[in-house]
Amino acid sequence: MDHITFLVAVVIVTALAFDFTNGFHDTANAMATSIATGALKPRTAVLVSGALNIVGAFLSTEVAKTISGGIVDDTLVSPGMIFAGLVGAILWNLLTWLVGLPSSSSHALFGGLIGAVWVGAGSHGVHFDKVVEKILIPAVASPVVAGVAALIATYLAYKLTARGRKDSVTKGFRLGQIASASLVSLAHGTNDAQKTMGVITLTLISAGALGHDAGPPVWVIASAGLAIGLGTYLGGWRIIRTMGKGLTEIQSPQGFAAETASTTVILTSAHLGFALSTTQVASGSILGAGLGRRLAEVRWGIAGKMVLAWLITLPAAALVGGISASAVKHGGNFGTVVVALIGAAVAAGIVLASRRNPVSAHNVNDAHEVTIRTEPPTRVGTAA
Repeated sequence: MDHITFLVAVVIVTALAFDFTNGFHDTANAMATSIATGALKPRTAVLVSGALNIVGAFLSTEVAKTISGGIVDDTLVSPGMIFAGLVGAILWNLLTWLVGLPSSSSHALFGGLIGAVWVGAGSHGVHFDKVVEKILIPAVASPVVAGVAALIATYLAYKLTARGRKDSVTKGFRLGQIASASLVSLAHGTNDAQKTMGVITLTLISAGALGHDAGPPVWVIASAGLAIGLGTYLGGWRIIRTMGKGLTEIQSPQGFAAETASTTVILTSAHLGFALSTTQVASGSILGAGLGRRLAEVRWGIAGKMVLAWLITLPAAALVGGISASAVKHGGNFGTVVVALIGAAVAAGIVLASRRNPVSAHNVNDAHEVTIRTEPPTRVGTAA
């Protein structure tokens, strides 16, 4: 424990804070379609998802090893660089949550970390071949694979149940959704919780508390699982609304197909150690499910905004991570405190802005798009 300095402790707490934002940012990946179709009540859905995320965190550590010893050179990384990268990731998560955009928490983390290490240690501190192999290629391939799988599954679901009674078919698929959504939550824990495990493990390696190529200790696995589980339970309702109602109108057969496709892709990737974006996988599955139902409306405008967010997530988080790393590198402890205070102020401002147009379990299915009210609502009885 002698290696756990004040800065290392700050980095660990910041990593768990990112894990918490990752949880509520990504609740939609597992539960948006089940909430939209009525298969699960909103509060029940996030409780189930939170619990299964914790369980999933203990099932594998391959993705954690990819982050702690794969995309950056752990011999050149310092706790200050990791702290700077986490600041970039957290702020991007909060900003996209505010506007209800399901961007990738994973790419926010990777971007923040890559930008911080690049500035702090030089370009040779980043393993760009691993970034391409483990991050960029899966980022392109995974939503396409999930979308095609969901499209085929949706088509078959409607084809096979075409002669069945609509109410019986709906009831059956809603029951199936409970199982499939639960599996997505379990898969999410095996993938996303591990990313924070990898960051904390990388911090401990850089501080000399663990040897090179070490895996995450049990306490790291447990704390990361609990943090993402708690964040998931609180529910990122703004993004759940966009995923469940924004891309397409989801019926229960589509929800079941989308969730099953997402689970298959996420679990396969976790087993192979690919740190993919579960958000992109889930979004691709929902789009595929929309295209698989005849006459279903797909809102391409919202899909386009999501793709744009995907494209700029990694470089935007890298920019903030790089700027933060520069302040930490040249300012020492003073620079670290300044970055922490500015980050906290921006985060608080985003949370306050979200209260202008709150989205909760009570109104998550009311509309398909989140807007931020900039003026107070007109009172009844007053002139417009």
